[in-house]
Amino acid sequence: MPNNKKMSLANEKIHKQDTRKKYCRFKKNGIKYVDYKDPNFLLKFVNEQGRVLPRRITGTSLKFQRKVAQAVAKARHLALMPYVTDSLK
Repeated sequence: MPNNKKMSLANEKIHKQDTRKKYCRFKKNGIKYVDYKDPNFLLKFVNEQGRVLPRRITGTSLKFQRKVAQAVAKARHLALMPYVTDSLK
């Protein structure tokens, strides 16, 4: 037995996949106002069940994440977007 080493996860190198750096699309495009009257744009920040996606997934900055959440709430209140749904997208 020439090779008696036991390989475990601690001994193996972990290769990270090439992931792109997340960016705030509002800062990149120079958007200063999140329009609650545009439900098609707000659907990009909402999952299939109608929940607002977190910052760690969308890459949105804290300032604009708050504005997106407010805009989604206004759009839901005015019935531009549904509160809960089975198949939103």
